[in-house]
Amino acid sequence: MVLARVKGTVVSTHKPSSLEGLRLLLLEKVDAVTLKGKGDFVVGIDSVGANAGEIVFYVTGSSARMTDATKGKPSDATIIAIVDAIEKDGALTYDKARGDAAAGPA
Repeated sequence: MVLARVKGTVVSTHKPSSLEGLRLLLLEKVDAVTLKGKGDFVVGIDSVGANAGEIVFYVTGSSARMTDATKGKPSDATIIAIVDAIEKDGALTYDKARGDAAAGPA
């Protein structure tokens, strides 16, 4: 699984019928502690209802085709979770409820 921030949407009017109705989101990989973008982008299928600015987990390869939304579909990246909090070495580094910046101790 890879951490990323949803940066926007990708619209495609010409695609396989199996992808119709699925949201395509632009994801930027982020550092797990600082949440700073790495400048490395991927387009992923949204299987969880993620929104712009949220931190998410996404999977790639054959794992990307294991959700209910992507089973049997030509996906190489699928968002599988919206992150609520990140803790490293006992310190809370991200708390969605408190905002995007490093939250510090709870």
